[in-house]
Amino acid sequence: MRKKILFITGSINQTSQMHQISEHLSDFDCWFSQLFADNNFLKGILKYTPVANHTVLADHFRKKSENYLSHFGAQIDRGGNRHPYDLVVNCTDMIVAKKFRHTKTIWVQEGMIDKTTLLTGLVKALNLPPYCSGDTSLNGSTNVCDIYCTASIGYKNYFARKGTDPSKLIVTGIPNYDNQRQYLDNDFPLHDYVMVATTDMRETYRFENRAAFIRHAANIADRRQLLFKLHPNENVPRAEAEIKKYAPEGTLIFSNGNTNHMIANCCELITQYSTVVYTGIALGKKVHSYFDIEELYRLAPVQNGGTSAKNIAQICRQYIDFTGKKEDFLKGFTFKAESEPYLEVRYA
Repeated sequence: MRKKILFITGSINQTSQMHQISEHLSDFDCWFSQLFADNNFLKGILKYTPVANHTVLADHFRKKSENYLSHFGAQIDRGGNRHPYDLVVNCTDMIVAKKFRHTKTIWVQEGMIDKTTLLTGLVKALNLPPYCSGDTSLNGSTNVCDIYCTASIGYKNYFARKGTDPSKLIVTGIPNYDNQRQYLDNDFPLHDYVMVATTDMRETYRFENRAAFIRHAANIADRRQLLFKLHPNENVPRAEAEIKKYAPEGTLIFSNGNTNHMIANCCELITQYSTVVYTGIALGKKVHSYFDIEELYRLAPVQNGGTSAKNIAQICRQYIDFTGKKEDFLKGFTFKAESEPYLEVRYA
């Protein structure tokens, strides 16, 4: 029988990454499950409160992921109950089901990690579950998975500083952010505007002064054409009303469309806490962010021509076939990337 791999999915970005990795593992029996709660505390939050409605644990995220996977004929196993699995590939290490703690596990970075806050420090100090931080600030830093696949050397160093064993961290690149120059060839009809990519801070219970941010973006644009691309998790009617109220007349608003194509055609990119800032960096755009810009250039995902999924699949394949103790695998493992980075991002 073929060995079985379970891919844990979340947002569409996470889900598409997992699917891309699985395409290089067709000789294995691949299954998919949306991230799920496996303890009574989390189950109670999901059932009796709205707190998790804007997280990937919510049912509407699961439906989006399953619809995406069904389009490709992928096999769904909600909660990972159908089979015993030889390997579990996680999109987050903030929730790793207890039943998989003795299974071989690999974590794959999705994108940007939220800023560390006072609450993050408190959660760590009190040894609380990492999801108690209410954001992704502890993602990649729990050290519970066997192997961690990271976007760049910068992120490898970042996760090591945050608590993950450096020997577990392998720079593979991440599938949806490793070949950004492909987006230069697009049919988006507009060019040379200042683009604003918003973040779903309010929907995820974080404070934001949206009016002040819109005015800030308008000051940066300095009478140049402004284009807002809303986060897919945002309250669209509210966001549109605010932009129309506080932005200059003629500002363009998009709630749908290919964000990467829009970035490829812009002359300057303004973000808040959005991973798409890395698209702008890779394409040589001037970028703005609530994160430190120099740090973003150090963290920027490697550009390897779209071979990250194959890199990660290579690790999955060798690890699943390893017959020794889990902790001994990395001692004798040498990772060879499928392609060397073709673009070194440097801070100008």
